[in-house]
Amino acid sequence: MEALLAALRDAAKLCRLVQERYLSAETKTAGDHSEPVTIADYGSQAIICRALQQQYPDDAVVAEESSAQFTQLVSAEQRAQILALLSQVMRQDLSEADLLTWLDFGAGRAAARTWVIDPIDGTKGFLARRHYAIACGLLLEGQVAEGIVAAPGYDDGAGAMFYTRNGATFRAPLAAGAGTRVTVSSRSKPEEIIAAQSYERAHASKSRMSRTRELAGLGGARLLELDSMEKYALVACGDADLYMRLPREGSRYAHKIWDHAAGVALVQAAGGTVTDLDGSPLDFSQGETLPNPGMIISNGAHHQRVVEAVGRVMAE
Repeated sequence: MEALLAALRDAAKLCRLVQERYLSAETKTAGDHSEPVTIADYGSQAIICRALQQQYPDDAVVAEESSAQFTQLVSAEQRAQILALLSQVMRQDLSEADLLTWLDFGAGRAAARTWVIDPIDGTKGFLARRHYAIACGLLLEGQVAEGIVAAPGYDDGAGAMFYTRNGATFRAPLAAGAGTRVTVSSRSKPEEIIAAQSYERAHASKSRMSRTRELAGLGGARLLELDSMEKYALVACGDADLYMRLPREGSRYAHKIWDHAAGVALVQAAGGTVTDLDGSPLDFSQGETLPNPGMIISNGAHHQRVVEAVGRVMAE
């Protein structure tokens, strides 16, 4: 995993350079809705896929971006910008052909090992200079096995790298350095519970999640709002105890596996619990999307009570 940790650190460097110099976004269509995408998304994915190509040339990759999308959306000026930044971060001269090849590495391939990449999770947070994450998860025969999440906004912008190894979860400085093992918190008193949820209102029903906490006896929980898969990392390291994604009424949104795979690995290896809204496991074996309508992530202390409360809220 060392090569991948290094790759995600380089991807974080690239993202910060884009924020400093070329912060703008194009709009891409994803299913029945539109999403922003930046040159940092493509550069970050290229760096990670290059490392995978070198280390695991026969593995499969499911990633959010593609070369076809890059050539369609990115202007000549932006292409020159991202190539210059990539060459700077990776310390070698690169061509656009290199970038396109790396973007599509492992795509459409069937293999026992599948790497799942979200080059920038929380793009709106990235554009607003809030929290965002860079994530790489590993599926073995369709089951979540390992995860790495770089969180540049963690600890007031100092940043951190969260990763799994040998069945445990670790946190390390984003810039460099060894990791320290972390686990979910032991907090169980309702008045001590810390809950995390998405900053963006469109991502989940905040009213349903508030109602669920009330019914579960956790209405007094302290609430943290932030973008991205960093919320999984907060639960994994004990900074938060509960994170829910409940769909808005009438929503048909299909969750993408790259938004969750790495985070699920972190929480599970740290001793936490991740389930569907009904308490069943999340299903990563169905391709790019999860058949699960939502998810509940916790330190385990009140998980079943929250599942029962969600059932009541969804039936209302």
